[in-house]
Amino acid sequence: MGSVNDENRQPLLSENIIEETDDDQDLKTRVWIETKKLWHIAGPAIFSRIATYTMNVITQGFAGHLGEVELAAISISNTVIVGLNFGLLLGMASALETLCGQAYGAKKHQMLGIYMQRSWIVLILCCFLLLPFYIFATPILKALGQPNDVAELSGLVSLWFIPLHFSFAFQFPIQRFLQSQLKTAVIAWVSLAVLAIHTVLSWLFVYKLDFGIVGAAVALDVSWWLVFIVLFCYTTCGGCPDTWSGFSIQAFTGLWEFFRLSVSSGVMLCLENWYYRILMLMTGYLQNATLALDALSICMNINGWEMMIPLAFFAATGVRVANELGAGRGKAAKFATAVSVVQSTMIGLVFCVLIMIYQDKFALIFSSSFDVLKAVKKISYLLAFTILLNSVQPVLSGVAVGSGWQSKVAYINLGSYYLVGVPLGILMGMVLHTGLEGMWAGMIFGGTALQTIILAFITYRCDWEKEAKKATMHVEKWSEPPPVSQS
Repeated sequence: MGSVNDENRQPLLSENIIEETDDDQDLKTRVWIETKKLWHIAGPAIFSRIATYTMNVITQGFAGHLGEVELAAISISNTVIVGLNFGLLLGMASALETLCGQAYGAKKHQMLGIYMQRSWIVLILCCFLLLPFYIFATPILKALGQPNDVAELSGLVSLWFIPLHFSFAFQFPIQRFLQSQLKTAVIAWVSLAVLAIHTVLSWLFVYKLDFGIVGAAVALDVSWWLVFIVLFCYTTCGGCPDTWSGFSIQAFTGLWEFFRLSVSSGVMLCLENWYYRILMLMTGYLQNATLALDALSICMNINGWEMMIPLAFFAATGVRVANELGAGRGKAAKFATAVSVVQSTMIGLVFCVLIMIYQDKFALIFSSSFDVLKAVKKISYLLAFTILLNSVQPVLSGVAVGSGWQSKVAYINLGSYYLVGVPLGILMGMVLHTGLEGMWAGMIFGGTALQTIILAFITYRCDWEKEAKKATMHVEKWSEPPPVSQS
């Protein structure tokens, strides 16, 4: 490790925090220093992610009080159609977490804006390729076995979600661009403001103007685009003077290699994101499918809501690991990983206990139907365990993103989730006739638990000094001289 006084290093935080976690510091001091660094990123990230996800919860809530079919329809369209594409685009944008994080740690600030523009180009093209999922949502859902009334209404909602779909291509890269340079507070404040606006818009469109479920979808479209517009104005109007110097023709160079890295990232994360979406689809084959879908969608919304916390740790861990590896500090990256895993797990344990305590209460947010509330209570213990397990797994995925292991982890996800988890879920739920409980339990233990164990083993056996050297080479490979002229 280098000296604290090394003039070539830039502190990762604006506060006066000791940059190095030297071996001669006691463990308590090292943990406290790393905790402040971690929460400088994770705190605002939790806030912004919860605010953004709450917009989806509000949309589901307004639809749920219109009727059970409306709740099932918007759950399917949001969880399956939007969710499948969301996972791929989010994963592709996560390539920026590796590139921008390591470049920022290596003080290659001029490249961050170029990387973001390349990501915009790649993701916009992918959005057009994914449009058929929205246009043909109804026949797709019918082919997958969803009830006709749910599939028809879901197809209508999916068409109105097309503007939301294109907003992902712009919002995901700009958030990772800001996050990698520790400008997380602005994302949090913008998310809070738009959450308030979204609540008013949802009430206005659904009830006041009587647009029904279409109004709920349009309100979500407007809100997501508003988040991007404000963040873009912040970035281009002086908020990022070191990393944004205008649009550049250089963004159109090296697109194929950038596309390949983005695809590796996309496959890694979308395999995780799709996993429980597949559970929603398989639930449509069960008896009394509408009730089962309502109960599962409520649990998945609660899980997704709480998941914003470990996903914030995913982001924070990715940034911390990438920054430290980019700066050549392998031991600091290892220590950041350990602190993040422990703290995220502790938070997950708290929410696991809360779910068990309030197992007959939390579903009231979405539905007042006695049958739905009873069905949710029956599977609440699976929700609690899923929350606990998911407090560890995203953090380990964050380590993978920060280290650039996306291709390796994609194979792990494919094997654990789809070669083990899905078949085991089908076996327990359908073949053994244990229904939704057996299906969900099989997918938890066969997929998520297995993947978490494998990632934990890889992380434990990692040679961090070797990873730091690889990161240095990676930054040099992707960094190019700044363009001669920019607009």
